[in-house]
Amino acid sequence: MPRRPEHVPSRPTWRCAACGIAWPCSPAKLRLLGEYRHDRAALLIYLATLQAEAAEQLAALDHDVPPARLAERFICWARARG
Repeated sequence: MPRRPEHVPSRPTWRCAACGIAWPCSPAKLRLLGEYRHDRAALLIYLATLQAEAAEQLAALDHDVPPARLAERFICWARARG
């Protein structure tokens, strides 16, 4: 039985390797929240690092994505709810 692709980013387009939508997709978000459930700060640092990498790679592809949109996509969803 062929292995299904994981919900990981496909660089340099930053689309999900499994479902093709903008990464992080919903399954990736759920996985990340589970993996980092005891260390939200580490998750935010990890996502900020990926956001910077994505911004650089998307700019090189001439996909000029506004920084606020990337922050929403990579960081805002992972912040602790008050």
